[in-house]
Amino acid sequence: MKRNDLDAEFFHIALSMSPNIGAKTLDNLRQHFNDDLAAVIAASPRELQRVRGIGAKTAAEISRMDPHRVAGQIASWQRSGVAIETMQQSQYPASLRELDDGPPTLFRRGSFQPADWRNTVAIVGTRAPSQDAQFITLELSMKLARADCTVVSGLALGIDTAAHTGCLSAEGATIAVLGSGVLNVYPPGNQALAERIRESGALVSELHPYASANAQRLVSRNRIISGLSRAVIVVESDAQGGAMYTARFAREQNRPVYTFDLPASGNQSLIKSGAIVLKRDDPLEFVLGALNAAAAATN
Repeated sequence: MKRNDLDAEFFHIALSMSPNIGAKTLDNLRQHFNDDLAAVIAASPRELQRVRGIGAKTAAEISRMDPHRVAGQIASWQRSGVAIETMQQSQYPASLRELDDGPPTLFRRGSFQPADWRNTVAIVGTRAPSQDAQFITLELSMKLARADCTVVSGLALGIDTAAHTGCLSAEGATIAVLGSGVLNVYPPGNQALAERIRESGALVSELHPYASANAQRLVSRNRIISGLSRAVIVVESDAQGGAMYTARFAREQNRPVYTFDLPASGNQSLIKSGAIVLKRDDPLEFVLGALNAAAAATN
């Protein structure tokens, strides 16, 4: 992004970097200022607070924005290999554009092409899996990769790590959706895995590249994991585990949810609420069937 080329796309990116501005609020700003996002940054706090969803704190943050400083940040991130995609761009995943709460901007590092968003399957679960669940995850992610599916997960320890690792071992593409920025990988212990993912897949985040993880951000990124995917598989989870958020978001987004008949409380809760139970001997046929059905429904 050139410093002297502050176009509509730039102002979209700059505004979406605010933690208090999501897709709906950005739309409200567009409507109020007749699609002139440069006028948003130039507006007074008083004028900004007339927009639905903009409080005093957010209005003050917008008013303090220095466009040229932000342009310098963006240029620096791009030199570090960060691609920035807005909802208006063709590279932005169509499945996220359809969501009511889709991220206005995505930051990613990786080598994959937009076509790799097809046949995406999310595999998520507990950070402290049983040995059985660990084995199931590795085997399943390898099979999916060999079937030309892209495995989506959250780079957390446990099931997420096994999902990414299994996919990579089968030379597949995997996408890690982070609860931090793509230049500030969380958890730090998975930095080496993140670099492997970047070589054949992508690290993705809605947060600015150096953002730190926190509990709210880790929960929020689960809607992106499910939103990017045509199906969500919860391998193993406690009833209060983070993977249960992914399952909830998936249902809100009309994605099929799968699980295994394992004794974990989350698995049993999902089964009771209608999740499809996968057979452990050959779960791939069930998942591929869901992908084909989802593809047919969108054509």
